[in-house]
Amino acid sequence: MKTKLKISLLVWNLSTNDGFIRASLLKSALEKLGYETEILGFLFNKNLSAAIPSDTKLFAIEGGNYPKFFPAVNKVLKHIDGDIIYAIKPQIASFGVALLKSLYSRKPVILDIDDWELSWHGGDNWRYCPTLKQLARDLLKSDGALRSPYHPLYVKWMEGLVNHADAVTVHTKFLQQRFGGMLVPNGKDTSLFDPAQCNPDSSRSRYNLSEYRILMFPGAPRPYKGLEDVLIALEKINQPDLKLVIIGGSPYDDYDQQLQQRWGRWIIKLPKYPVDAMPDLVAAAHIVVVPQRDTPETRAQFPLKLTDGMAMAKPVLSTRVGDIPEILGDTGYLVEPSCPEQIVKQIRLIFENLESANQRGIKARQRCVEKYSIEVMASKLAPLITNLL
Repeated sequence: MKTKLKISLLVWNLSTNDGFIRASLLKSALEKLGYETEILGFLFNKNLSAAIPSDTKLFAIEGGNYPKFFPAVNKVLKHIDGDIIYAIKPQIASFGVALLKSLYSRKPVILDIDDWELSWHGGDNWRYCPTLKQLARDLLKSDGALRSPYHPLYVKWMEGLVNHADAVTVHTKFLQQRFGGMLVPNGKDTSLFDPAQCNPDSSRSRYNLSEYRILMFPGAPRPYKGLEDVLIALEKINQPDLKLVIIGGSPYDDYDQQLQQRWGRWIIKLPKYPVDAMPDLVAAAHIVVVPQRDTPETRAQFPLKLTDGMAMAKPVLSTRVGDIPEILGDTGYLVEPSCPEQIVKQIRLIFENLESANQRGIKARQRCVEKYSIEVMASKLAPLITNLL
């Protein structure tokens, strides 16, 4: 006999980390509230994302293009047994499946939106206007575009059904203005990311970084993340002990290799480490850099690297894009996006006043605990779940 209310978190594609991280944060917050949880989803590339910890418990079914996708959906539908279904992203493979389950089970559906999915395809300007011949090819050929469950046409449909969810959560004000719902910013495990548990000098020694002044980007490089602007700034400063440390590299493409080829003298690349090692890695940084460029995609995002640096009491250097200025408040260093010259000035300012910068980092830690912790996420979710019941 069930003693706890159970919430099923449905992730559209467990072959990537896109959606899983947000699901895992929501899972932690819901468990703080005493709910039982499960993560379910599809594998569109057969294997789990390498970024998902190996000890993570989840239910994963191999997905695929239509019509192979239909029996996979049926298997997931049978396995969903939560009292509430929490769909991560307005995708057919998450929100669409959740709505289908709700049709005959009457279980409430929460939709979480952590990206503007259509922005990756041109946003409001995207249109699907095929000729009859092209439509037939897209539907009937084995590699036809509409055979893919995550074609932008289906994303557009799902975004049009947002008001069919019983509740909506978002993690930025940009998304809230677009889709409505409750603002639930990403939380950080501030007991794990605790600078009191780490010694920066020891951390630098452990990763062979002791002889350098470290700017750290603890994530996967992508063009919109602005690392080129930091590397151009380092080239302008031209001090050999300044290094940009990138952790893990890109699982998506060879972009980090392109950066290495052009700016290799300024880059130190460290391998991927498990989540519980990340606080020790971030402790090695002098500055955490989050130089987002200004695009429709980035305006909707809440970069998790921000709270990595904030929780570890590091000076955070970022850009005035989306919610970033509000997330940092007066505890970070902000420049305009795509502006290496301003990055140069801020790097020099930080290292010329490092004690003051570190004090600002301590304020950033306090702000993270007060506004962007797992406990804060839980406090925001509590009334929403109660209302659904």
